[in-house]
Amino acid sequence: MLPSWGMSFLKSYTRRDVLKAGAASAFAFNFFPSRVFGANNRIAVAGIGAGGKGAADIGGSAAAGADIVALCDVDPRRGAGTIKKFPKAKVFTDFRVMLDKFGKSIDACTISTPDHTHAVATMKALQMGKHCYTQKPLTHDVWEARQLVAQAAKGNLSTQMGNQAHAGEPIRRVVELVRAGIIGNVTEAHIWTNRPVWPQGIEERLPKAKVPTNVDWDLWLGPAPFREY
Repeated sequence: MLPSWGMSFLKSYTRRDVLKAGAASAFAFNFFPSRVFGANNRIAVAGIGAGGKGAADIGGSAAAGADIVALCDVDPRRGAGTIKKFPKAKVFTDFRVMLDKFGKSIDACTISTPDHTHAVATMKALQMGKHCYTQKPLTHDVWEARQLVAQAAKGNLSTQMGNQAHAGEPIRRVVELVRAGIIGNVTEAHIWTNRPVWPQGIEERLPKAKVPTNVDWDLWLGPAPFREY
């Protein structure tokens, strides 16, 4: 198991709609077991990571009909826009505390934290019985990925990795055509990438600096070895 540290929907679904869709549905979170549904007919989503990509994932979930019930970010200033947008959501800085104290009110989680905490946050949510939409990269190695797969299967939980291109209608249509046998049996595939499509990373290690007062640096590091800010 991982250490103790360790969706946007494509159309609007109520809990009843999700149940009716069943496993045949091609959409994210497509086979919610009935036991996750409470009196509220809207899927209760908690966002782990509320700034940057997290803001988009949380906003997309809300636009699709989900009820945003909790938000978590180690830097409240970074997630301020999302927090302001959903004033009824409970706010946390530690996803473990959020899930332990508020987990009974949560059906699913979007996880849009720094890359090194994707696996541990997802594992914690899965262990608590929450369906997960986790941004790429899902894990750092195959072992971590296998642990998440096993945990999701154990709880009969729906999961999806956030990859906009493959979650979009064009790619899903291609998958449908291939699975339907329209082009016959596929025996070979040629794949390429044009990355990076924009400059990424940093050119050199930045000098040590004082941790900003609005950032919980220990929580940001999570399972990573300690290093200065």
